[in-house]
Amino acid sequence: MAGFNMDSGGASAAVANRAFKKQLNKVYAWYTGGFMAFVLVLAVLEQMGLPREWIGFIFLIATVGLYAGIGIMSRTTDAAEYYVAGRRVPAIYNGMATGADWMSAASFIAMAGGLYLGGFNALAFILGWTGGYCLVALFLAPYLRKFGQFTIPDFLGARYEGNLPRFIGICGAILCSFTYVVAQIYGVGLITSRLSGLAFEVGIFVGLGGILVCSFLGGMRAVTWTQVAQYIILIIAYMIPVVWLSVKQTNVPIPQAVYGMQLQKITEREAQLIADPKEQEVIAVFKAESTALTAKLADIPTALAADRAAAEQKLEELKAATAPVADIQAAEKALAAVPKNEADAKTAWTKGKAAADARTKPLGGMPRHAQVFAGDPNGDAAAQKTFNESRRNFLALVFCLMVGTAALPHILMRYYTTPSVKEARESVTWSLFFIFLLYFTAPALAVLVKYEVLNVLVGTPFTQLPEWIAQWNKVDPTLLSVVDVNKDGIFQLGEMKIGSDIIVLATPAIGGLPYVVSGMVAAGGLAAALSTADGLLLTIANALSHDLYYKMIDPNAPTARRVTISKALLLVVALAAAGVAAQKPADILFLVSAAFSFAAATFFPALVLGIFWKRANKWGASLGMMAGLGITFYYMVQTHPWLRGIFGVTSPVELWWGILPISAGLFGVPLGFATIIIVSLLTGAPRQDTQELVEHVRYPNLKMGKA
Repeated sequence: MAGFNMDSGGASAAVANRAFKKQLNKVYAWYTGGFMAFVLVLAVLEQMGLPREWIGFIFLIATVGLYAGIGIMSRTTDAAEYYVAGRRVPAIYNGMATGADWMSAASFIAMAGGLYLGGFNALAFILGWTGGYCLVALFLAPYLRKFGQFTIPDFLGARYEGNLPRFIGICGAILCSFTYVVAQIYGVGLITSRLSGLAFEVGIFVGLGGILVCSFLGGMRAVTWTQVAQYIILIIAYMIPVVWLSVKQTNVPIPQAVYGMQLQKITEREAQLIADPKEQEVIAVFKAESTALTAKLADIPTALAADRAAAEQKLEELKAATAPVADIQAAEKALAAVPKNEADAKTAWTKGKAAADARTKPLGGMPRHAQVFAGDPNGDAAAQKTFNESRRNFLALVFCLMVGTAALPHILMRYYTTPSVKEARESVTWSLFFIFLLYFTAPALAVLVKYEVLNVLVGTPFTQLPEWIAQWNKVDPTLLSVVDVNKDGIFQLGEMKIGSDIIVLATPAIGGLPYVVSGMVAAGGLAAALSTADGLLLTIANALSHDLYYKMIDPNAPTARRVTISKALLLVVALAAAGVAAQKPADILFLVSAAFSFAAATFFPALVLGIFWKRANKWGASLGMMAGLGITFYYMVQTHPWLRGIFGVTSPVELWWGILPISAGLFGVPLGFATIIIVSLLTGAPRQDTQELVEHVRYPNLKMGKA
C-alpha cells in the first residue's frame, strides 16, 4: 500500500499519473492473488476439521482488519486528499471504487433476492440502476467535474449564487444519504451476525468499527483505496457460487448462458406446484387462518377475552397434570403472546391477517417467475386494473431509480476525484462495466436458486431438511421460517416464508458448497455494505463540515479544523445510523429505494437545469428542491406502513394512480422541474459571470466575456 502516498518528485503530472497507476496495478494484483490464496488455505483447513465458527470469525476479522489497515496507511489531514483523494485517482480505479460504492447491500444482498421473490417485476431495479449511469455519463459527471467543487451542495451554492440553495442541498444530501446508510448498516449487522454468531445489534457495532476506521482517518483517499479492495472481494464472492450452481445443474460454467433454459424449467415446475394437492392443502390452512382472524377483528373485546381465557385454562390443565416442563413453558409462552389490550390485539391480528392473506396465493405468494405483470390485460375489469397498475409501477420504479442514480451525492462525489474531465468520463464507462459484471449475473443467480428450491427442497421430509434452514432461522426468524402447516411431514413451497435479504447469502449452502464459500460470500456482502456506508457517511460529514461549517459559518477556518470537525461529525452520524438500524425499521430494498426517490426529487432537476439552462436561478432552484422533496416525503408518509406508524397517520391509504410509495419520486421530479423553470422565469436572471461560466462548462472552446 506504499504506492498510495507516491509523490511526483517534480516530474510532469502525466508521468506521475502513469507511474502511480503502474504502482497501483502491482499492489492490487498482489492483493487479489493473496485473497484467493487466503480462501484456499481456509478451504483446506475446513477439510482438516476447522470449526465453522472459526472460519466466520477469521473472515470477519481478516476483512475488517484489512480495510482498517488501508485506512490507517491512507490517513490524512490535507483537505484536497480528505475530500477528493487529491484528484489523482485513475479512471479504471475510480470506476472500480464507484462500483463498490454503488453496489451496496441492496445490490449484493437484496437485488437477487428481489428477483427470486418478484420475478420479472424486480428487473426494474437492474434497468433503473443501470440506466441511471447512462444519465450520469451523458448529463452530469463530466460537467460537474469541470465546475471543480468538492460536493454537490458546494456545486449548488456556487452555481446558484448563495447559501440558501447550498443549505437546502445539505438537508437533501443528509436525508437521502442517512436513509441509505441505515440500510447498509442493517446489512452489516445481518452479515456480521451470520459470520460470527453475535447478536444482530452487536454485529452492527462490530461492522461499524470497520466503516469508521477508513472514513474517519483518511476521508475520501482511504475510502477510495478501500473500495477498490472491497470490489475485488465482492465480485469474486458473488461469482463463485453462481458458477458452481450453473455447473451443478447444467455442466455449463457460464450462468448467464443457461438462464433461459433454467427459467423454462422453472415455469414448468411452477405449473406442477400450482396444481399440487399438497400445496393446495397448505393454502387452505392459511385461508382458514385468515377467516378466523377476520372474525376476531369483527369483535375484538370478546375474541381477546376468549383467547386469554383459553391460554390460561391450557396452562392450568398442564400444571395440574404435571405435564413435561417443555409443554408448560410452551403454554406460558403462548399466554405471554396474547395481546395485552384491544389496541395491541387489533394491530397484531391485522398484521397476521395480511400475512395469512399473502400466503393464500399459489407458490407461497410469489408471482410466476416469467410473468411480465400481475393481472391480465384481457381479463375482467379487476384483472385489467391490476395489470395496468403493475405496469405503471414497474415504469415508475425504473424512472425513480434511474434519475435517483444520476443524483445520488455520494456517487457524484466520486467524479471529483479524477485527474481530469476526460478521466471522469472514462471512469463512468469503467463504473458501468464493473457494475455490469454483477447485474448481468443477478437474474441468473435468482433463477438457479429457485430451481434448487423448487426441484430439490420441495418434497423433502422435514427431518431431512438441510442445516442452513435452521441456521438462518436462528439468525432472524422473520427472514426465514419453515413450519409443517398441513402436518404431513413433507416440505411444501407454501410452508416456507423467506426474505429477499438472505437469498444470496444462503446460495452457497443451497448449492451444497463448503462453508468457506458461505463465509466468502458473507465477506463479499460485508464489503458491499461497508463500501457504500463509507461513501455515505463521508457525504453526510462533508456536507456538515465543508458545506455548512466552512462555507456558511466560518469561511476562515483552517484546514486542520475543518477535517477534524468532519471526523467528529462522521462519528456522531455513524452512531445515530447504527442506532436506527438496530431497530430494524424496514427492509433493505425499501430504504434504499426511498433514498433514490429523495435524491431524484431533490437534486436531479436542480443539477440538470443548473448545467444546461443558464437562466435557472437561486430562487427557482431553492423552491424547486423544496417542492420536489416535500411532495415526495409527504406521499411516502401518507402511504408507507412504517412511516405512517412513525408519524401517526391514521387516515385511509390513498395511492395516487396506484403508484406505490417506493416510487414517490415520480411526483417530486416533474414538480421540481416545473417549479425551477416557472420561478426562474418570474424572478431575476443569474449574474452575467454565472451565466458565462455555465456556457463555458458546456462549451469550453468559447471565450468567456467580462462579468
